[in-house]
Amino acid sequence: MTGIRLHAPTPGWAIDADVVVVGSGVAGLTAALRCTAAGLRTVVVTKARLDEGSTRWAQGGIAAALGEGDTPEQHLDDTLVAGAGLCDERAVRALVTDGPGAVRRLIATGADFDKTADGEIALTREGGHHRRRIAHAGGDATGAEISRALVEAIRDRGVRFIEHALVLDLLTDAEGRTAGVTLHVMGEGQHDGVGAVHAPAVVLATGGMGQVFSATTNPGVSTADGVALALRAGAEVSDLEFVQFHPTVLFLGAGSEGQQPLVSEAVRGEGAHLVDADGVRFMLGQHELAELAPRDIVAKAIIRRMQEQDAEHMYLDARHFGAEMWAERFPTILAACRSHGIDPVTEPIPVAPAAHYASGGVRTDLSGRTTVPGLYACGEVACTGVHGANRLASNSLLEGLVFAERIAEDVVASAPGRGPAVPVEHPAPVVLPLLEPGARRRIQRTMTLGAGVLRSAESLRTASRELEALHLPPAAPDDEAGDRKSAEPGVESWETTNLLTVARLLVAAADRREETRGCHWREDHPDRDDARWHRHLVVRLTPERTLDVRTTDTSDFPPTLDAPREP
Repeated sequence: MTGIRLHAPTPGWAIDADVVVVGSGVAGLTAALRCTAAGLRTVVVTKARLDEGSTRWAQGGIAAALGEGDTPEQHLDDTLVAGAGLCDERAVRALVTDGPGAVRRLIATGADFDKTADGEIALTREGGHHRRRIAHAGGDATGAEISRALVEAIRDRGVRFIEHALVLDLLTDAEGRTAGVTLHVMGEGQHDGVGAVHAPAVVLATGGMGQVFSATTNPGVSTADGVALALRAGAEVSDLEFVQFHPTVLFLGAGSEGQQPLVSEAVRGEGAHLVDADGVRFMLGQHELAELAPRDIVAKAIIRRMQEQDAEHMYLDARHFGAEMWAERFPTILAACRSHGIDPVTEPIPVAPAAHYASGGVRTDLSGRTTVPGLYACGEVACTGVHGANRLASNSLLEGLVFAERIAEDVVASAPGRGPAVPVEHPAPVVLPLLEPGARRRIQRTMTLGAGVLRSAESLRTASRELEALHLPPAAPDDEAGDRKSAEPGVESWETTNLLTVARLLVAAADRREETRGCHWREDHPDRDDARWHRHLVVRLTPERTLDVRTTDTSDFPPTLDAPREP
């Protein structure tokens, strides 16, 4: 345990539970439903409304070997190739083997996927897949449908939930085991202000960290709260240098910041072409799958073409789809484009890469256990080993689904021996100074310039110096930087402080990995180096607030706890 915690008021209220789930996407709600079904007192804590988890933004679909002729083994092979040598094969095998059944259980929960004329699940292809294995709903509204079904099930089963609540820190008992979380509820309701949920099991399902960059497909709530909490609690984080930049994000202008509209990979899966301003298909000859190559390859090809032509973006051409196909298969994307003055039925869509998905996160085993007893993680906040150096398209929803079920099994199996949660204060707590909210844009711009799609030792070390200047305590009460003053506790200052914590870790890992692999692209080390880097980086936060970065001995993850790892 680090003893580090955010500067926050003492909790003014507390409730008891058997398990608290933080997050309301596919991972969090699935874990909550399974724990509730087993009779555990379950509380869901979510930062916005229950139906506003990151899952609802997913367009393409969920990958599983559901089609005729497809097998989990083929799905495994595609996942390993995309992961560029750093996937944990045991985790991938669990994903692809459990996947079809997990999707069918999701359907039984109420999710309605698109069907073919003969009533079978309609399947499409996306980048890196050699088979049509992507199940979708509402054309390009898969995440929204999955979210709808799970939220409805949560309400029907009477699961207790707390909305508009930002999780702050992990509580522990006298033995260092998880004993719940502190949180701040925004606005009036049953609970208000800072409080606590006491529980012997905590499941982090807080989603991504895309807001650490200036432009991202992630919603505004994706401020790395789960990873930052886990670091302060002493948990290990791995592979955070592997941030996937989605190749085809609607280009809104060079100065655009915040959440950007995604143009799903499924558009390319249905036959759209990537072209430059002259209409030339530049992915031909780059990869056997052309536009359907893994995302890191497509993103790099777009950036290279932009550099060659001194262009701000490329184009995605799907005019040949016709109006009817656009309206039926991709209504969400069609509406988003038209709202920005672009009609994909009659003109190519301007696109450029933007931060999309964190392949790394809080390190877990195959049961979702972290290196802190009683703390679990699943979904984008976790590093299960499934994604390696680059996530395969549409494996994210499946990972959340499969590993949430595995977590619920472990929580339920462990419940009889866990007694009530009795939190105790750390003997020497370190209160983390908070950043002024205005530092958020400075962090984002620093990360986009120094640790974006293109990285180098020079760019990363510049970013590190700028982040460390924010991290260090102010030299004087009236520090000239302004945003280095210790801010008052509040949602924006807590979020900004979380972003800085994770940005420092990401830059340190990206600087240490001197090679190009998957979605980590070093201009000064353009080749993959298996001799030195066929292994993982594991990072911890020390009680002195420094980063302890080490490499694993092999590409296999060490166990998370003293207990033997699942075979």
